[in-house]
Amino acid sequence: MTVEYQSRLGADIIMVLDVCSAYDDSFEKVQQSMELTHRWAERCQKARRNQSQALFAIVQGGVFPELRRRSVEFLTNLGFDGYALGGLSVGEPKKLTFETVAQTAAQLPEKKPRYLMGVGSPEDIIEGVARGIDIFDSALPTRVARNGALFTWEGRCNIRNADFSRMGQPIVAGCGCYTCRTFSAAYIHHLFKSGELLAYRLATIHNLYFIHNLMEKIRMAVTGGTFSRLREEFWSRYAPTDEQVRVSQKQKWLKSKRRGLDIGVEGN
Repeated sequence: MTVEYQSRLGADIIMVLDVCSAYDDSFEKVQQSMELTHRWAERCQKARRNQSQALFAIVQGGVFPELRRRSVEFLTNLGFDGYALGGLSVGEPKKLTFETVAQTAAQLPEKKPRYLMGVGSPEDIIEGVARGIDIFDSALPTRVARNGALFTWEGRCNIRNADFSRMGQPIVAGCGCYTCRTFSAAYIHHLFKSGELLAYRLATIHNLYFIHNLMEKIRMAVTGGTFSRLREEFWSRYAPTDEQVRVSQKQKWLKSKRRGLDIGVEGN
């Protein structure tokens, strides 16, 4: 990403409207959603008044390479400040997610920022950056924290497990977050088992700090030309969530979110 765009991203990022297709939608339905997204992108660009804001288009097309290629071609011809990859991490296998990310990111302008929407686990961030992604956002770190899943450099741990009931050390040794500096893993375990609301706040603080720390490491490694080494070190220790469990949990969350949207309640 160029210095010009790094400075511009200090301001607001504005996203165009888009249609996020479901993983199991047909080619024809995904194509219709993509074309509507394109029409909205054109209208949004024409209606733009504040040039100090960075306006991002959203590439759609599901997991169909031809549709993704057409979406990239259409949107880059319009010329936006940055490009987001939408319609991923919606229940498809992770291997397919990152095949699509790699193919799509390679077709986007090299000097403009690329934003992968809805992706926020440590392993996905590492692999996204490896495929050319600059920006991420996701509710995942806070959502899993509220369910007792905490990030460590060895993978997610379930603080509700009995193993943590007598652990007098912090969740992650040397972690600088308020939670790890102030409380033991055993205390966090106790809060969750007791249903104390403080548990959710402390777990959330830890996961957000962990992601922020990871992004700092990635930024330093990218600028220093050592990202490949960081990636190798990360995977030498980190155990990702089981794929079948992850897909099952994602489908449950998507269904609950759709129900929430139906009645006007936030699904997260």
